[in-house]
Amino acid sequence: MLAEEIRSRIDSLIGSDRVVLFMKGTRQMPQCGFSAATVGILDSLLPDYVTFNVLEDQSIREGIKEFSSWPTIPQLYIDREFVGGCDIVKQMFNSGDLHAALGLPEPDRTPPEIHMSDAAAALIRDAVEGHPGVSVHLQIDQRWQHGFQLGPAEGHEVRADANGIEILMDVATAQRARGLVIDVRESIEGRSLSIENPNAPPPVRQLEARELARRMEAGESIVLVDVRPPAERARAAIAGSRHLDDGGQALLADAPRDATIVFYCHTGQRSQSAAEHFRLQGFTDVSNLVGGIEAWSRDVDPSVPRY
Repeated sequence: MLAEEIRSRIDSLIGSDRVVLFMKGTRQMPQCGFSAATVGILDSLLPDYVTFNVLEDQSIREGIKEFSSWPTIPQLYIDREFVGGCDIVKQMFNSGDLHAALGLPEPDRTPPEIHMSDAAAALIRDAVEGHPGVSVHLQIDQRWQHGFQLGPAEGHEVRADANGIEILMDVATAQRARGLVIDVRESIEGRSLSIENPNAPPPVRQLEARELARRMEAGESIVLVDVRPPAERARAAIAGSRHLDDGGQALLADAPRDATIVFYCHTGQRSQSAAEHFRLQGFTDVSNLVGGIEAWSRDVDPSVPRY
């Protein structure tokens, strides 16, 4: 039986905002694919909502499963009501039920214009041949990774025609696929589809410590963001950096989407995840400090303690 203290804490968390997501990791750095997918959907609909990282509290991680009678994480609550996990959130997003639950307009189901070469159309027809009843599905996830697969239609898809090929996709993919160009590339492994997407944001740049120092000394306007927890930041920090706390997130929320932003952590791995998150929020000039503050201490400023 769920302890009353844990039940009370969970009830308080659920009531802390209209939309509350219990997840693995944080909104900026999800720690599992299902949490990342759910965050991607919510980010496309809402400017702000509350998340709780169950990896930081084992009692809540196990307690929320008993509280909701749902065995997995993530778990989404809207207006204190349990909605479901990742698969249900995806289904509701594609059907428009999630928009309705959030009081938002119906999703745009306009089929995107997709340009497909004759060679690509022929390659897809060859793949479909001999598989009656299957459809061609396209998925573009929140990280702008593209994938085709064959399978039955589910009924809620957006349908687009490209050079005589019917392509089925979910609502999010349809919005990301506008102007997509599909062709064929040749490699030693054979022929495969190539995709150019004009909507995809530029990739995260990898910035060396010495180059960052040079640009800062030249007076460039750079938002330098430290993604480490407070205990690490207290041990060492780069002068002028902002911490990714509530104030730092508010700063980024108000920053222009073409602002130059550089993320750093201890060695460059956590900051890469944070940089990818903000890249997917529409920021077009995002960099990760290669080697993190360790590289800064070694190559630029030895007075910054190493740990």
